[in-house]
Amino acid sequence: MLHEAASPADVSLFSEEETRQWNGNGNGHGHFPEHAPNGNGSTKVGLRRRRGTQGRNGTAKPTQVKTFVLDTNVLLHDPACLHRFEENDVCIPVEVLGELDRFKGEPSERGANAREVHRTLSKFFAQPEINVMEGVPTAGGGRVRLIVFDTEEAKCSLAVQRFQRIFHDLDKPDHRILACALWMAERTAGPVILVTKDLNMQLKARATGVVCEDYLHDKVEARDATHHEIARIEVTAHELQRFASSGTLELPPARTAGLALNEYVLLMAGEKQSMPARWIGQMGFTRLLVPESMRIMQGRTIKPMNLGQACFLDALMNPDISLVTCFGQAGTGKTLLACAAGLSQVLGNAYTGITVSRPIVAMGQGIGFLPGSLQEKMRPWLQPVYDALDLLTRPSANPTFSKKKAARHGNPSPAPMSTVAGGASAPYDPLIQAGMVEIEALCYIRGRSIPDRFFILDEAQQLTPLEAKTVVTRMSRGSKLVLIGDPAQIDNPYVDSRSNGLVYTRQRLRGQPFAAHVPLSKGERSPLAEAGARLL
Repeated sequence: MLHEAASPADVSLFSEEETRQWNGNGNGHGHFPEHAPNGNGSTKVGLRRRRGTQGRNGTAKPTQVKTFVLDTNVLLHDPACLHRFEENDVCIPVEVLGELDRFKGEPSERGANAREVHRTLSKFFAQPEINVMEGVPTAGGGRVRLIVFDTEEAKCSLAVQRFQRIFHDLDKPDHRILACALWMAERTAGPVILVTKDLNMQLKARATGVVCEDYLHDKVEARDATHHEIARIEVTAHELQRFASSGTLELPPARTAGLALNEYVLLMAGEKQSMPARWIGQMGFTRLLVPESMRIMQGRTIKPMNLGQACFLDALMNPDISLVTCFGQAGTGKTLLACAAGLSQVLGNAYTGITVSRPIVAMGQGIGFLPGSLQEKMRPWLQPVYDALDLLTRPSANPTFSKKKAARHGNPSPAPMSTVAGGASAPYDPLIQAGMVEIEALCYIRGRSIPDRFFILDEAQQLTPLEAKTVVTRMSRGSKLVLIGDPAQIDNPYVDSRSNGLVYTRQRLRGQPFAAHVPLSKGERSPLAEAGARLL
């Protein structure tokens, strides 16, 4: 199912008498689609028309094709959505074309999507004899057509008259699209459903009696976006001992049902005995290969502090896994561990270098134009990565020894090396100058082919599904892609916790032999950061 219908409004701005007239008791034209409850008070509308259903006398039952009226934001979100409604009809109001025209000149993904929609519609209606108002058939058996809302002709519509008493200004595109959906409902035999990702538009639709849905084709289940716990599997003490000695363990299929390839679990024999493992399919479970600690150059020693970090480090260091996705709240160590694992393998000649990038999405009001080179422009956005590199590469001195030495020689303690651009060189600067650490802007990544690189994409929850697809398809042989982020922290107005590129990539590539996913739940930054993430 591609869509879930919004629940019917409990409160409508129409009177009961007007509603009865609209439902067909008055003029015989109005209708509402039938909804079937799903058990929790909400309703679902199916997209697929059942073909060949038989009645009691053996005759075929009549089926209704739904008519979906698309809002502009749906087309901008997914230009290919015109092909995703199967055998149902898709109507595009001309007001939507006008809004698309406003965005087509933008040098952004939104502008590119608007141009793609225009090209798709031009291909649909390429033949001169085609009547765009009647539509053209799609591969799924439905039709795509344009609809012109004629205000003069619609004046005789009771539904539109009621709508104008609530929203007087029909010059606004949103109001015209809503009125168009009401007008279509009176003129169409089957259910008419408005599809929009605009929450305010959905509320207006429900208040005025328009059946409305969100576009859920690329949305994952809520549990897949919020579940941050590693699965636990009960085993016997003998099975756990056998796993500890051999490094592998096979269990009956009934006990491993639901596990995806390369999924990390905790094997538990009671409350006190447990070992982490990775599910490798028919071969069973395998032991994690995690270094006890890592040290980059002369920097601090890094080691996993909890179960989630141990699983994350195993995925990062595994050469057979070329895609790692990680969900975790602030302070769980996503960026630090990814940078540590990447630098460790680059210095070990497993990769030619590490590439770091991040979506340019500001929290709150932006600071405007940033002067300087690409690296200088990207520095404010990638400062968390620079902080991690500084922590990993800066030599750690013994504070007590330094103070004694300074007191003995009568010299003050040396000032720490500056990491601010324009100051003294940072300890990771030689790595950047040698090309071992590369800062990449996502706006320039289209068309690239990236071989033999350890690619870290921080804050990946700010990506749209199409942007995530662009990044994934840039990876060549020998490269590893690490997508990290927190689906609960979304600043991009065009995605949410269930439709962003991070959760979308994880869900679509789940179970692939080259992909692994690790959830992190325990913060290790500081007690203050952990309390803030949980309580604020």
